[in-house]
Amino acid sequence: MDADNGSVNSKGYTSVPLVKGAVNGNAVRLEKKITLLNIVTIIVGAIIGSGIFISPKGVQQYTGSVGLSLMVWAVCGVLSLIGALCYAELGTTITSSGGDYIYLMEAFGELPAFLLLWVTMVVIRPTAQAIVALTFAFYVVEPFFSGDNCETPDTAVRLLAAICITILTWVNAYSVRWAMRVQDIFTAGKLLALCVIIIAGIVQLCLGHTQSFVNSFEGSNTDFGAMTLAFYSGMFAYGGWNYLNFVTEEIKNPYQNLPRAIIISMPIVTFVYVFTNIAYFTALSPAEMKATSAVGAAFGDRLFGVMSWVMPLFVALSTFGGVNGALFTTARLNFVAARNGQLPQILSMINVRRKTPLTALAFTCFLSCIMLTSTAIYDLINYFSFVFYLAIDACILALIYLRWKKPDLPRPIKFNIALPICWFLFCTMVLMTSLVKEPLTTGIGLAMTFSGVPIYIIFIWWKKKPQWFIRWFGKFSIMIQKMTESVPSE
Repeated sequence: MDADNGSVNSKGYTSVPLVKGAVNGNAVRLEKKITLLNIVTIIVGAIIGSGIFISPKGVQQYTGSVGLSLMVWAVCGVLSLIGALCYAELGTTITSSGGDYIYLMEAFGELPAFLLLWVTMVVIRPTAQAIVALTFAFYVVEPFFSGDNCETPDTAVRLLAAICITILTWVNAYSVRWAMRVQDIFTAGKLLALCVIIIAGIVQLCLGHTQSFVNSFEGSNTDFGAMTLAFYSGMFAYGGWNYLNFVTEEIKNPYQNLPRAIIISMPIVTFVYVFTNIAYFTALSPAEMKATSAVGAAFGDRLFGVMSWVMPLFVALSTFGGVNGALFTTARLNFVAARNGQLPQILSMINVRRKTPLTALAFTCFLSCIMLTSTAIYDLINYFSFVFYLAIDACILALIYLRWKKPDLPRPIKFNIALPICWFLFCTMVLMTSLVKEPLTTGIGLAMTFSGVPIYIIFIWWKKKPQWFIRWFGKFSIMIQKMTESVPSE
């Protein structure tokens, strides 16, 4: 095989014969540097973002009462724990990084896995990262433009969001240990911030501000559709518990640390979320909760007075750590997909000096920054909420299917089959309700997902690509490899 021309690998993408093997006698691969503490901060940091400052409105709106809304928050925590335990079984049975993508590949084959990869890589993850970065930038910039008739400049917000993504990409590319330190520090910061809110709520309760908890179930809306949408809003705030499975290969002692981290982190998040909502209700009435989209800001304005600026600071801490966790895990998704031949091989390269997936990180950064230029990114998130739950539902179905199809597969962690069945039924219920209540939104999400079919046919299924394309892509890949000092992982 000519080193300048390259070839087409068995999956269809161009493969280039670049420098392989070892550097100074050491194999180049992702190293196991993620400790139990790092795992806990990844999960907590990925889950706690802007959702806890926004989602309480949706839960309260659909439940209609304080008591029922708090129950929904608690049940969402239990359901997330069940889902995370199911993913712990998947992550220790299929030990490759890649999360949802690798599980669908193992259970159902290339096409379903690629469609999930397509919609996740091109829209869901870059869009989500862009939105979280924009939220961070807005809350940092907004205090400087808080005067009368002074609007926060959109260009400044988008520029700061791009700087945030770029800086965190550099940190992740420079060192896994540095990226984990950033995650640890900002997760501790956001937990401290939410503890301040909880303590303020406890003080309010001690001062007798309990009016929202009198007849707390009065006005409850138990309609099936409304309850499902309430869970939909609550589960949005708990989103991120499956991020850990994207980095399984880099976890030290994953068979023990993966389930331990889940059992530690999910109760922490559930406790924080339930008591944060209790704190909100000590300062805001249910009607006020439903009237504002920025519940956290309204809480700060009511209780902190001249110190209300701390709430934007709390949101900035939450979102900055969220961007870091999303970048870290998304790059691993692209890395694993490229290693499996469903993305260009250049994305599976590892920097020989830092032992990090530099090209995959740069690609993730590029797509996220592209999304910052769009004025419709919030609409895209709505379209793909349905697809997100569909992907998780498919992964739990994969767990059940593998239990039946491959019963002898080594399973260091194995839970009662009732857990994945319960989660599968819940997720299916949410999907069906969304399909009935919002057919246009879910239809657009599905259509954009299946737009990946022609991409799959052209770039993966079609093996006999023109020689000029193979030669050009081979030279381009070698150029990128030299620029990034990267080689294929061993």
